[in-house]
Amino acid sequence: MKREPQPPLNPIASLQPISLDVLSEKYLKPGETTADELYQRVARALASVEKPELRSKYEALFLANLKAGAIGAGRIMSAAGTDIQATLINCFVQPVGDCIQGVDDEGFPGIYEALREAAETMRRGGGVGYDFSRIRPKGAQVKATASMASGPCSYMNVFDQSCSTVESAGARRGAQMGVLRIDHPDVHEFITAKRTPGRWNNFNVSVGVSDAFIQAVQNNAPWELVHKARPGAALLAQGAHQRADGLWVYATVPARELWDTIMKSAYDFAEPGILFLGRINEDNNLHYCEDIAATNPCGEQPLPSYGCCDLGPIILTRFVRHPFGFGGVAAFDFDAFTQAVALQVRALDNVLDVTYWPLPQQRDEAMAKRRIGVGFTGMGNTLAMLCLRYDLPEGRTMAARIAECMRDAAYAASVDLAREKGVFPKFDATGYLAAGTFASRLPESLQAAIRAHGIRNSHLLSIAPTGTVSLAFADNASNGIEPPFSWMYKRKKRESDGSTTEYAVEDHAWRLYRELGGDVNALPDYFVSALAMSAQDHIAMMEAVQPFVDTAISKTVNIPADYPYEDFKDLYLQAWRARLKGLATYRPNSILGSVLETHAEPAPAPAAVAAPAPAAPPVDPMRTVIESRPQGGLSAVAEKLEYWTQEGHKTLYLIVSFLPVPTGVGNRTVDRAIEFFMPVGQSGESQQWITSSMRLLSLAARGGFLERALSDMRKVAWDRGPVRLGTHRKDDGTLVPMWHDSEVAAMAYAIQNILARRVADPVQQQLPLDEPTPPPVAVPQAMAGKKCSECGAHAVIRKDGCDYCTQCGHLGSCG
Repeated sequence: MKREPQPPLNPIASLQPISLDVLSEKYLKPGETTADELYQRVARALASVEKPELRSKYEALFLANLKAGAIGAGRIMSAAGTDIQATLINCFVQPVGDCIQGVDDEGFPGIYEALREAAETMRRGGGVGYDFSRIRPKGAQVKATASMASGPCSYMNVFDQSCSTVESAGARRGAQMGVLRIDHPDVHEFITAKRTPGRWNNFNVSVGVSDAFIQAVQNNAPWELVHKARPGAALLAQGAHQRADGLWVYATVPARELWDTIMKSAYDFAEPGILFLGRINEDNNLHYCEDIAATNPCGEQPLPSYGCCDLGPIILTRFVRHPFGFGGVAAFDFDAFTQAVALQVRALDNVLDVTYWPLPQQRDEAMAKRRIGVGFTGMGNTLAMLCLRYDLPEGRTMAARIAECMRDAAYAASVDLAREKGVFPKFDATGYLAAGTFASRLPESLQAAIRAHGIRNSHLLSIAPTGTVSLAFADNASNGIEPPFSWMYKRKKRESDGSTTEYAVEDHAWRLYRELGGDVNALPDYFVSALAMSAQDHIAMMEAVQPFVDTAISKTVNIPADYPYEDFKDLYLQAWRARLKGLATYRPNSILGSVLETHAEPAPAPAAVAAPAPAAPPVDPMRTVIESRPQGGLSAVAEKLEYWTQEGHKTLYLIVSFLPVPTGVGNRTVDRAIEFFMPVGQSGESQQWITSSMRLLSLAARGGFLERALSDMRKVAWDRGPVRLGTHRKDDGTLVPMWHDSEVAAMAYAIQNILARRVADPVQQQLPLDEPTPPPVAVPQAMAGKKCSECGAHAVIRKDGCDYCTQCGHLGSCG
């Protein structure tokens, strides 16, 4: 007999302030004051599509499951049960055909029709992924206009600009993923496009790589760049020719050289990512009726045209009994987890029927296949609570057990649902269970049940980044499959009366360990953070879990700045050998990372006679090298930053952790900043550079050259207009806005203020960033001119013979 979902055995009685803040800012609707009220709204909405006589029953079950930890992704928790016409689906993949308007000869929407569809989707709250490979290459023949094609990269510029102007439901900018196949003739331009500052800021980009290409790389073989479109006369004159299969060969290049171009771009710029399309399609349960060429913006959902991400993570920490071994042996409650997964399948299946669909094609695709994505969050914290290290075999073994349990419970629940409500219309047992598919590796009992009764949902599992839902609903548990980044930091919040309140923001497992009586100043070794692991350890966790996930895993492997290039290249081949669906890495890149570049000092000229060794200079405690982050919690502060760009008002939190270091004078110490980061889940895909920049600064801080790094960051400029952050006090006491040449420069300015306040005497006047903030208005359109030396705005004109700033009124040189 199935039991109802049980409340978790959690000794922490109340949510911490960060969770309450994010819950209130992101998810509570008018009239709601608690998470329980939100859960009631969501449960009622998802039960509304059940038979009338079953609605009250499933509303109660869904409510209990939400409280037990089976939550929905952000769109579900935000919009379910409201009267706004916003989708409950986080992301989609949408097609782009090889024509301008209408549909192309294969039935795919033309470029500007696809652009319209994308705008509508983002306006309703969904991110979009695209494969641009159908668009004919640059220099291809266009018969209708007797002209030459400009290529897919030029049209991606248009999609990028459109995304920047379309505000998604819930006031977030649309997210996009752009994919191009490795055999497209314009792939080199695609790979290197982001070397141009400001290009494709609203895109993540990935190259779709085939197994044949990987084999060509390994064999040092040539690689043909092909397309069905006929090349123009100039390309034909250069040797372009048609193959026996009808495709036109635009060029032939060494596979290793092309691979090296990808690797260098990923090494220096963090993009493109890699999608292993061979693995994706071979593993696909629906290989018999669809082809997958792209993913959603974060990569956890490879999808066909108009496919959707209907996601719902389960908070794994809720299912740990006797965490850390307090009161008994730490254990994971697989029975309770199985029940939660089974009911989550029904809830997400109902989302498909209750959601608003931006496009009819999206609804038709969803109804034909009924894809859903049960996932989890808090894996890093859960392993620590089970006294297991994330980066050791025993931790990976437990993660795989949890994923396997989730797989079996989800597929069994979907079979039961098929018996009650019917199979998905595209179901074909022979194709679904054919050798090589994910379903063909299910336990034989499940395969037999699928043959006998069918299955309700074509795909059931997805490990997505959980973002703010982990902050709001999981007590700041580690995000998705990731290990935690930091154990504790301080957050400052400005109150309505102008005062400032400081409170701690704590990692869930760290907080729980303390509440149970553990000493957080002497953490056990199973408290291991993301930055303490090797790249191989991160990939090994993905390799352990991927066999039990029918779609993919969203995870970024972080690489130190000094990681050898040859080792870096091998990570992607390691991922391919591990049968992963793709890989994204981040190493400090040459655009943002160049501010941290160091140069070797010239060698001294040899001396004829050895001179006496000079006295050793005094050690500067702020510039000595700190090899690694110490164990345990660090004192930290956080700042809520509000700033304005051409896109409007933006808000984020930056956190700085401090280490007391000896000054060499008695027992005195000084606080030294050694770690910078932005809490996970705050930024959209277009702001991920901020997290990366914080990691760069952490490296600079530990290396002893933080001041220079911040100074150089203040000089970074972009072509997207000024950024307003902070205020400048004029001689007469008037406050005027401060302007910066880029968001990078603005963040550096904010951090310099944080550090200055840390060392200043508490009675001293606050620096300009903490002056009363001007009202949140749009960025003013000042008169264009030179940069003002006072406020930073590019608004200095010549007025009455003098330099005059039209933004702050500063009067400069006259003559």
